[in-house]
Amino acid sequence: MISFNGNTIIKPIIMVTISMMVMFVIAGMLTALKPELRISSSSINEWSKQLDTTAYIHLLGFENQYFKQAFEETEQTPISLSTLFFELATSINPNDPRSLLGRELPGFSLFDGEIIVAGQGTNYTNMPIESSPPMEVLLQEREASIESLEKLDESKNVNPPTMTTNGKKVVYIYTTHSRESYLPHLPEGTKVSEAYSHEANVMTVAEKLSKELENRGIGTQFEGTDITKLLSDKGLNYSKSYEVSRPVVKDAMANNRDLRYFIDIHRDSQPHKITTTKINGKDYARTIFIIGGEHAKYEQNLKMATDLHNLLEKEYPSLSRGVTKKQGEGTNGKFNQDLSENAILIEMGGPENSLEEVYRTVEAIAEIFSEYYWQAEEVNG
Repeated sequence: MISFNGNTIIKPIIMVTISMMVMFVIAGMLTALKPELRISSSSINEWSKQLDTTAYIHLLGFENQYFKQAFEETEQTPISLSTLFFELATSINPNDPRSLLGRELPGFSLFDGEIIVAGQGTNYTNMPIESSPPMEVLLQEREASIESLEKLDESKNVNPPTMTTNGKKVVYIYTTHSRESYLPHLPEGTKVSEAYSHEANVMTVAEKLSKELENRGIGTQFEGTDITKLLSDKGLNYSKSYEVSRPVVKDAMANNRDLRYFIDIHRDSQPHKITTTKINGKDYARTIFIIGGEHAKYEQNLKMATDLHNLLEKEYPSLSRGVTKKQGEGTNGKFNQDLSENAILIEMGGPENSLEEVYRTVEAIAEIFSEYYWQAEEVNG
């Protein structure tokens, strides 16, 4: 206590002074931090994204039991506040060991995708890989085996479709990573990391899918723009691929209001044993569906991809590796799929697959997609 003219200045005044000093110190520390380390709405948003969404529903359930009806009885387990605060403070999810290593190991963010539907053999050790080759590798002109391509692309005798879109182009097929290619059609000695070509590539696969859908009565618009060449012309690096393909897709949408489905064809970078399956004694290049999770329409796109996976699993067991969702650092997170509720990305095989294997898969996807499309048309009346 401090006395002044017989009066005592009580402790609260001293406590207020100390509190103000502490506040000034804390404010100084916060403003002295680097911008990315300061507490802000964006940083809080990033922390909250680390939590499972069910955690928030459990918290709401403490106040209103109605929210707990969103869970099955087996899922109605009490949430641990200590676990909640641990995840917020460390960004480590005890149920996902990748979160423990992901920020320490270079390149580990490649596996940050979430497996929504796991096909046969699919797990977090063989997730699809988004390669980022140097532009000089992409632009190198590697001659492809054109003769074998022409033989594979010979038109087969097909019966006229019983149903058609009456001349309307309703499906748009394009290739953001347009020069991803396949080693069996490139010069001998080409490395896996150099499996890119201006001739035999995923554009060839996309065009083949377009023809197969047309054979089944579904009007399709194949986009022949070489996005990799556009990147080079604009002086941009490979990570800007989706920024370059986006206006191409938007122009197509503006010029053709009938377009309803948008398919971006890619090629995975996993080895042959992962990207290949045998069905009825023949090798097929396996597919996997990629959905970007950083936009409001991703759930509709996810449903479409899941439905197609299930149809493939029924007719061609093991052909689809499943459905994954990608978002966060190290990936685009949208893949232009925010432009439509019916937009998907399909990885078609890997660098060691032959186009013969890929074309078998293309025919299977065309068959399944036509089944999906005509069922949707019937439902829509």
